[in-house]
Amino acid sequence: MIEILVSIFMLSGASLGLLAAIGIIRLPDLLTRMHASTKSGALGTSLIMVGVMLAFLEPVVTFRAFAIIMFIMITSPVAAHVIARAGYFVGVSLWDGTVKDMLKESYDADSHYLRSGFEGMEDNGESDDMDKSEDSAR
Repeated sequence: MIEILVSIFMLSGASLGLLAAIGIIRLPDLLTRMHASTKSGALGTSLIMVGVMLAFLEPVVTFRAFAIIMFIMITSPVAAHVIARAGYFVGVSLWDGTVKDMLKESYDADSHYLRSGFEGMEDNGESDDMDKSEDSAR
């Protein structure tokens, strides 16, 4: 029975890996390719590691496989975000079907400065109170 579960998890993970590879080949631009490879790749690797846990049923192997899953789940989205942002800053063209470029109004291509969403917001007086309380705490 456990062999069937191991096979299901391994086959599902490998299928998601194949889906990620097809997405990298077929999708039109950098950002959509990054989305396909990150989501499918991370979940596919996690499913394979669950299959490894079930196949060996040893605490050391289970711990290592769980550590690998956590590492992949933490680093994969961060790495994809950094690569996608670098591609955007370099000027990689977006897909023609992109509806809205949300970074366009926040990014200055000449100075490579990216404004945060909080800059330019109206001050409602709370920041002054917070600054005073921080000064009095020191």
